[in-house]
Amino acid sequence: MFAIIEIAGHQHKVAQGDILEIEKLKDYEDGDKVVADAVLLKSDDKKVEIGTPYLEDSKVEFKVLEGGRGEKIRIFKKKPKKRFERTQGHRQSYTKIEILSVK
Repeated sequence: MFAIIEIAGHQHKVAQGDILEIEKLKDYEDGDKVVADAVLLKSDDKKVEIGTPYLEDSKVEFKVLEGGRGEKIRIFKKKPKKRFERTQGHRQSYTKIEILSVK
């Protein structure tokens, strides 16, 4: 059984036992159990349910494992013959979650 859920404005395909790295969830601490009710699609082997836009009675429960930051990305811009060079860095914050159940 799998489901497509919406968390923090992004859609993710999840199944029980999956571990995902998603964008930073600011409202939750490590170890919190959260119920997401924004389920767009739910499917088992025989039946597919599609929401308009969300399914009424479907929920996905997940546990927040840890938060962290990804690897640093370097952005380098240069314009030839103009003496223009600029270097910029970015590290994306993420939250690691584990899917406990799809209902």
